[in-house]
Amino acid sequence: MSKRFRFFIVLVFVVIAGIFLTPTIRWYAFVPDEDKELAASGRSGIQRYARQQATEAIEELTELVEESPDAPVPEQYGFMIPAAEANRDAVDEPVPSTWTVRDLLLSFPDEQAAFEVVEGHHRNRLQSIRDMRSRIVELGLDLSGGVIVTLSPDRASLAERLGREPTDEEFDESIELAMEILRNRIDQFGVTEPQIRRLEGGLISLEVPGDDDRDQVDAFLQGRGSLNFHIVNDEATEQLIDYQRRNPGWHPDEDELPDFIPAGTKVRPYVQRDEYGLDELVQYIAVYEDLEEYGLEGSHITEARVGRDQLTNQPVVNFMLDGEGGDLFARLTRDNIGNSMAIVMDRNVRAYAGIREEIPTGQVRIDGGFTFQEANDLATVLRTAALPVDLVVESQQVIGAALGEDAIQAGIMAISVGFALVVIFMALFYKGTGLVADLILILNLFFIVAILSVFNLTLTLTSIAGIVLTVGMAVDANVIVYERIKEEYRLGKSAKASIAAGFQKAMSSVLDANVTTFIAAIFLSQLGTGPIQGFAVTLAVGIVSSMFTALFVSRLLFDFGTDVLKRQKLSIGWSVR
Repeated sequence: MSKRFRFFIVLVFVVIAGIFLTPTIRWYAFVPDEDKELAASGRSGIQRYARQQATEAIEELTELVEESPDAPVPEQYGFMIPAAEANRDAVDEPVPSTWTVRDLLLSFPDEQAAFEVVEGHHRNRLQSIRDMRSRIVELGLDLSGGVIVTLSPDRASLAERLGREPTDEEFDESIELAMEILRNRIDQFGVTEPQIRRLEGGLISLEVPGDDDRDQVDAFLQGRGSLNFHIVNDEATEQLIDYQRRNPGWHPDEDELPDFIPAGTKVRPYVQRDEYGLDELVQYIAVYEDLEEYGLEGSHITEARVGRDQLTNQPVVNFMLDGEGGDLFARLTRDNIGNSMAIVMDRNVRAYAGIREEIPTGQVRIDGGFTFQEANDLATVLRTAALPVDLVVESQQVIGAALGEDAIQAGIMAISVGFALVVIFMALFYKGTGLVADLILILNLFFIVAILSVFNLTLTLTSIAGIVLTVGMAVDANVIVYERIKEEYRLGKSAKASIAAGFQKAMSSVLDANVTTFIAAIFLSQLGTGPIQGFAVTLAVGIVSSMFTALFVSRLLFDFGTDVLKRQKLSIGWSVR
C-alpha cells in the first residue's frame, strides 16, 4: 500500500471523525447553558418558551411602531424579514430596500401571522439543538445528577388483562409500549427529557437527568391509563362548539357547564398533536358516560395496525376485538347508526368519526383522513389499551448534581494528569520518536471521542476510567514497537530497515495483547450492565482506535520521515546513537 493511499485513508478518517465530533464540540463549547436547559426541558418546555418569546416580540415591535415607526428593524428580529418579503411577493407588493418596523408588521396579514413566524423561529432553533443532543457524547447520571429507576414488567398482570398467557411477542410489545407511555407521561410533567432503555431480562432503565424529586418521579410511574369507546352526543356537541366560539377560553373543569349539557354526558377535550408533538386542544366534545349502554372498554382490543385504503391509498387504522368485545361493538354500532363514536384515552378524545353501518365481525377500520404519523399514533394508542403491563419498581437511586460536578472535575483531572505524564515521559525517554507517539495519543483520543459521539454513547465515571486505561494501552503498543525498532537499529541497520523490521516483529505482540483485551471487553459489554457495560464499551472503542493509530498512522509518520524528509538517523532514545 503506497504512502499516498495510506495518507488519504488517514485523512478521510480524520475528516469523518471531525464531522462526527462537531455536534459534541458545538454542544459543550458554543451552545449557551440556557439553551441547553430549554432543549432538555422536553416538548412542553420548548412550547412554553417559544410562545413566550413570540408574545414579547410582538409586544415590543408594536410599541416600536407606535413610538418610532420608521426605526430600522432590530437585529434580533431580522429573521422575520424573509417571511415578510415572501408575503409581499405573494400579493405583488414592492419590497422595501430598507426595512422599518412599520414595514415589517404591515407585511403580515395580522398579528397572529407574525406571532407564528417568531414562534416557529424559536421552536425550530431549540428543536435543532435538541436534535444535536442526540449526536453528542452524553454525560451519565453519575456526572450530571438525576434519578435512576429500574422497572420490571409484571407478566402476570398482562396475562390477567388478556385473559390468557401472553406470547413472547406480545410481552415484548407490551414492554415497548410501556416505554413509550413513560416517555409521553414524563414529558407532560415537564421533566427533563429522560433516557429510557431496555435491559436484559425485560427490565426497563429509566434515567431522568437533573431531577432529584422522588415524589415527582413516582407520580408519572403510577397508573397505566385507560382507553374506551364512547358514543358522542352529537346534538349537545354542536351546541357546545358554538358555545366555545362565543366564549373563548372556556374550560369545563374551571367554568360552569352550559345548561344544554344533559345529565349522564361528560365534556371531553378533542386533542391532536401539534408542531411540538404535544396534545393540542381542537374543541370540546360531549360524550355519553354510561359504558354499558353507550360505550365499550378498550381492553377488548387484541390488535391494532396501520393499513391503507385500497381505493384512495390513504392511511387507515385497523383493529381487532375479542369475542365478547365484537358482540358488544356490533350491538353498539347497530343501535347508533348515524351517530358519532369517540376514542377516549385518559380523558382526552384521540379520534372520533360517524357510524355508517353495523360492524358485526369485531374487525374495525377507522378512516379519518389521517396522515401516516397520525394513523401510527392512533394505532399505538389502541395497542396500549390492548397490551397494558404493570411496572414494578425494582430499585430507585437519586444522585446529586454536586457529586456529578466533583466527579467531572476529578475525571478531567485524572485524564489531564495521566495524559500529561505520558506525553512528558515519551518525549524525554524516546526523544524525537516520543513526539510522534504523543501526536498519536492525541489523535487516538480524538478518534475515541468521535466514535462515542456518533453512537450517542453516555460518558460515565467508569467510561472515563476506560479512556484512561486506553491511553495506557496505546502507549504500551508504542513502547513495544519502539523497543523492536531500537533492537534493529542497534544491529546496524538503516533507519528505514529498522522501522520496517520493528513494526513487522512487534505486530504479533501488539495484536495478541490488544485482541485478548478486546475480546474480554466485548464479553463485559454483553454480560455486564450499567457502569461495567460503559467501561467495557469505552475500552473496546479505545482498543480499536489505539491499534489503528499505533500500527497504521504511526508507521505512516515514520515512513514520511525516512522517504519524504530523507532522514537517515533515528532519534529514538538516549542510549541509541
